[in-house]
Amino acid sequence: MKSKLFCSPAKRAQATNWAAYAVWLTVAACVISTSAPARADAPQWMHALVNLPVPAHDEKTNAVLLYEEENVNVISTDKIKTVVRRAYKILRPDGRDFGTIFVSFNSPSQKINGLHGWCIPAQGKDYEVKSKEGAEISLPKIEGSELITDVKAKVIDIPAPDPGNIIGYEYELEEQPLVLQEGWSFQRHIPVRESHYQLQLPSGWEYKANWLNYAEVKPTPAGPNVWRWTISEVKGIREEEQMPPLPGVAGEMIVSLFPPGGASAKVFSDWREMGTWYKGLIAGRLDASAEIKQKVAALTASSPRTLDKMRVLANFVQHDIRYVAIELGIGGLQPHSAADVFTHHYGDCKDKVALMSSMLREIGVDSYYVVINSERGSVASETPANVEAFDHAILAIKLSDDVKDPSLVATLQHTKLGRILFFDPTNELTSFGQIGGYLQANYGLLVTPDGGELIQLPMQLAATNGVRRAAKLSLSLNGNLQGDVQEVRLGDRAASQRWALRTVSKDADRIKPIENLLAGSLSNYVITKAIVENLTQTDQPFGFKYSFEARNYAKNAGDLLLVRPRVLGVKSSAILETKEPRQFPIEFEGPVQDTDTFEITLPAGYEVDDLPPPVDADFSFASYHSKTEAKGNVIAYTRTFEVKELSVPVSKADELKKFYRIIASDERNTAVLKTSK
Repeated sequence: MKSKLFCSPAKRAQATNWAAYAVWLTVAACVISTSAPARADAPQWMHALVNLPVPAHDEKTNAVLLYEEENVNVISTDKIKTVVRRAYKILRPDGRDFGTIFVSFNSPSQKINGLHGWCIPAQGKDYEVKSKEGAEISLPKIEGSELITDVKAKVIDIPAPDPGNIIGYEYELEEQPLVLQEGWSFQRHIPVRESHYQLQLPSGWEYKANWLNYAEVKPTPAGPNVWRWTISEVKGIREEEQMPPLPGVAGEMIVSLFPPGGASAKVFSDWREMGTWYKGLIAGRLDASAEIKQKVAALTASSPRTLDKMRVLANFVQHDIRYVAIELGIGGLQPHSAADVFTHHYGDCKDKVALMSSMLREIGVDSYYVVINSERGSVASETPANVEAFDHAILAIKLSDDVKDPSLVATLQHTKLGRILFFDPTNELTSFGQIGGYLQANYGLLVTPDGGELIQLPMQLAATNGVRRAAKLSLSLNGNLQGDVQEVRLGDRAASQRWALRTVSKDADRIKPIENLLAGSLSNYVITKAIVENLTQTDQPFGFKYSFEARNYAKNAGDLLLVRPRVLGVKSSAILETKEPRQFPIEFEGPVQDTDTFEITLPAGYEVDDLPPPVDADFSFASYHSKTEAKGNVIAYTRTFEVKELSVPVSKADELKKFYRIIASDERNTAVLKTSK
């Protein structure tokens, strides 16, 4: 369900190049000044960079960050000022994107002052652009969310961001912090020559710095209650297919701030305290209104068992409460009241959790918030308490001893709470009792009456997610293959197909996934019949039933016929077939178990002469087993592909490459048929 927009708590102001905000650029283009760029000298801090060597990089690098500086001045618990400076050197034409700068901020708690940009050309005079020549825009509507938010951006377009030129900008952020916590993200996709972070605190204040994905660097005193960190020659993070998300691999320093005596509701130093802080945000918001009580009674009236009541409430919140995010003020972090969510019949992830928790209370079931990141790998066990680590909210439901059912697989035995079931009410395509792969083995903050606890969610059995494909086919004398196929999809395999087809209304378009599957395995085919099963019945397996004919499937080799027993589906992958060595772990979306069974009836006058050997590839992270047998006049091919571990470390990359090569060889193997005597 990664295609689904998840909740995104309010973030601190940040600047980025336009490539990450292409939609915003379209809006801003109408209001950014189109007058001739001004000629004005760039500041001295930029000119000091002109003759400096660039950091190490490869030939594909579009730009490098020559200099970065963040000066954070904490004035009080309600006011922080930060001055930011950055300068890039453009190396390739695609690096021109760095010339369009977006500085996002949350209004009214944050304000951007004095945004300026400059260009120092390799030849000629400098250019300057001021904030008044740019634009201030709001976040556009995002499909599927109808997002309403205080997040805005100031945009400027720096002239002449051409190869060989240096472009830079600076601005001041003035904010009223929601929490006393700052972050220094000094590693990104491009190399960094030099990065500085300075922290100035009022008298009597203290700080605690935690480092992520990078060796700790000690600060240098820069004055009374002023500390300065410096990092140089930071490697860029090269994109790799199926790598962990950027927060899980990029270097960052999290700084927690403590006023004298720690007497502030905005302060926390560990997960327990963060849970207590978040518990304060949801206090009183789960109370059921008279209308909620009435609705719960009506929905559960015909459900005698507690589990049945839970299912009907889950179905209501998943499907009847529309996903709409209204995140104004602290609304990016704090849920709306359950009563308001029910009245309006819409809300974001944390709002849906509030309503579901409130309704569960009415049937005597306790539940607890779990704030989590929708990308597994963004948070690890060693991650320090960080309010910006999470962008999503789900629910942990306490199960009583009498609530037992094989369908409840997303469960964990907690030392104090007992058995708890995880449920994502935002994900309307995953049935109650299961969670998507993006949540499995993921770390989340469990918020209980005792505070917060970072826990790892369970990983479900591979058999709960997969494609079960079975085909009965026949081969003609002229080499054509035809027959019927039935596919049953479970778990995320079902959810992803339902999501892809959610807006499709034409029958011809609903079979596009079948066409794509056949096109990836057959060179010449015709679909003669196809139906979709259980498209909207999320408590049932999703399925396809179809018939096809593939011309010239069998190939002549003199008096012999060559037939590939593996008719459909590709499990091999070339993600590791690259010249560059792998830098980061390989991440799977979730545990999976796919099976294929193909039975091919031979044409009259032919019999089996040779069959491919069985394949048994069993590694710690995955396994693959296939077998081809002759049963009378039928070739029977069966195989099972299973993912057992969700992350494969770099040390096992060669094993994974070998694993995929074994699969690729099996998928190409052919059976040899000869004429009967």
